[in-house]
Amino acid sequence: MEFDAAPSRQAPPGRLAGRWVPWLVIGLWVALAAVMVPLSGKLSSVTTDRAVDTLPASAESTKVAVLEDSLPGGEDNTFVFVYHRAGGMTGADRTAVGRHYDTLAKRYPPRAVAAEDDDGPPTRLSTDGEAMMFTLDVSTTYGGPEAIVGPLRDAAKDRPAGLELEVTGPAAVDGDMDAVFDGIDLQVFLTTVIVVTVLLILTYRSPVLWFIPLVVVGAAALTAMATVYLLVKGFGIVVNDQNSALLTILVFGVGTDYALLLIARYRETLHHHENVRVAMVHALRGAAPAIVASAATVAAGLLCLLVADLNSTSGLGPIGAAGILCALLAMLTLFPAVLVVLGRRIFWPAIPRFSTAAAEKPGLWGRLGTAISRRRWVATLGSLGVLGVLAIGLTGNTGALREQDQFLSAPESVTGFTVLRQHFPELGGQPMTVFTRPAYQERVLDIVKGTPGVAVAIPGQTVGGWTDISVFPTDAPDTVAEYETIKRVRTAVHAVTGAQAIVGGPSAENLDTEVTTGRDEKLVIPLVLVVVLIVLGLLLRAIVAPLVLMATVIVSFAAAFGGSVFIFDTILGFKGIDYAVPLLAFLFLVALGVDYNIFLASRAREETVRLGTGRGMLKALSATGGVITSAGVVLAATFAVLTTLPLVMLIEVGFLVAFGVLLDALLVRSVLVPALTLLIGRRIWWPSRLSRPDAEPPNRRQPLADDEELALQR
Repeated sequence: MEFDAAPSRQAPPGRLAGRWVPWLVIGLWVALAAVMVPLSGKLSSVTTDRAVDTLPASAESTKVAVLEDSLPGGEDNTFVFVYHRAGGMTGADRTAVGRHYDTLAKRYPPRAVAAEDDDGPPTRLSTDGEAMMFTLDVSTTYGGPEAIVGPLRDAAKDRPAGLELEVTGPAAVDGDMDAVFDGIDLQVFLTTVIVVTVLLILTYRSPVLWFIPLVVVGAAALTAMATVYLLVKGFGIVVNDQNSALLTILVFGVGTDYALLLIARYRETLHHHENVRVAMVHALRGAAPAIVASAATVAAGLLCLLVADLNSTSGLGPIGAAGILCALLAMLTLFPAVLVVLGRRIFWPAIPRFSTAAAEKPGLWGRLGTAISRRRWVATLGSLGVLGVLAIGLTGNTGALREQDQFLSAPESVTGFTVLRQHFPELGGQPMTVFTRPAYQERVLDIVKGTPGVAVAIPGQTVGGWTDISVFPTDAPDTVAEYETIKRVRTAVHAVTGAQAIVGGPSAENLDTEVTTGRDEKLVIPLVLVVVLIVLGLLLRAIVAPLVLMATVIVSFAAAFGGSVFIFDTILGFKGIDYAVPLLAFLFLVALGVDYNIFLASRAREETVRLGTGRGMLKALSATGGVITSAGVVLAATFAVLTTLPLVMLIEVGFLVAFGVLLDALLVRSVLVPALTLLIGRRIWWPSRLSRPDAEPPNRRQPLADDEELALQR
């Protein structure tokens, strides 16, 4: 099809419309940005990490937290001051501790003092004489834990030389955790921008081309943050700091992947079409189905999280899906429009020239395909062997990670628990809170005191028809032994008919979170597999191919998890795997890992129509190998940004997903899937027409209709 060498003096209406479409799209995005960018900055104002918000309403610890919040002083923050001196506390030490308590109690009037009885002293001396402690409940009117813990520590600095102090307790842990997340959104955003910028410059080796996808993905990220803010305000979705960080990573990762795929197809079509708008339409027709299928797979997988009971997990579903859809919209509208407006010169210095006789070079990926074709069994068994060896790592330490072990460098609140347990073994665990009806207080108190694993049980106040009992377990916080004690206490008090007793507290909240996550895994994982299979089936119009692709992704996930566990346990020395990591990693690796198979398989199906299954797969591998590898490296690098944060959970998610993505992009998609396709042959497309031996591929693909072609001319 030939193009006009020069435009006529008066352009036809179709040509004029085609010329202004990109500018119209850019204008609409500018208008959208004017509205959404101010809203994006408000996302941090609606994030929450309170257990009462993240746990399901049905959890027993949630009921305790809600009841505490409804009572006078129930929202107080509890801090524990632990003073200690090797060789024993001196008289000056004891005086200083008492002075500190009096000063702080006047500054922050407490609701109650944790002592063995109401008439006991506010401070307590350890039996070994080397430590003293007191508990302070500070009203939330003075601020949250992060705002209070610093001034409390500063107020106790005036003490005799050699007297050590750790400020710990549930509120201090929360304050140190909040400090980790302080400014995390900006840190993740800036680090991700730097990483993506470097990788795009290395990929395109162009002084200008890298800037366009970066700006467009940035616009998508800000739009996504604003959209999530509106979802929170409109539907009450729970967004915690971790999910907010994951949103940024997702949008930049998948958005850049889509940009790489579209640019590769656009560069290819520019060799065959002189008009850039015609070339872009052909590029979109070739790349958009795979990009849309990829986005649909990830978004559908994320929305499966809506069935989860844990609010922080279910909230990630619409949050992540909104981010994916914003990235998809930007990459299929704004990005093509900007590329068309800027023309071929955006690729400088390697500008693709129009040439109908452009020769295709076999390249690295063509040679790899030839090698796989000659030794398909070796490629298949070798790939499975590598994945199998990595999966052996699953026999390592996959136990649950304690909250105190979440920090890469233990803060004062965590070391304080160790000191407290050393000198006050009877108060070594985090306190449980038991609520019961006042008429049953004595009976419940006696039962709790007689429960194995309970060190101390202290009756509290009676307010609003409820009596609270503070219970100190003998075991360290968030250990299996402490969790067993919580279960025994719950079983014992539930047996008291009419008491309506419920058990909560920080460790009980962590226990309920772990139990809820385990239940969610059993529900969400099968649902994700079914949904992804359906999307693959619709895209490839086959049954065998989706099953094969899904099987390779599952094996890849097991290998990535096993290899990561080995790194976490043997090299990094982590104390376990955070309860949220397996589900999040499975979701991301299945949904995102299938992405690369989608890019490869959709191109293979397209080429199979012309060339047949074997040659079609090799052609697809040769054509998409470079861009998919680049996309995998970029996505892995964006998730690897999480490993720069000082929280073990985010490090584990970031490393596991990055490692898994690289496995999918470099081994599974590059070697295993092509080898399996060559072994299975045309039956891979069963039951579609392509699986039948008598199916004759057409001689050529359908071009644009003449009137469409003319409408895109200048």
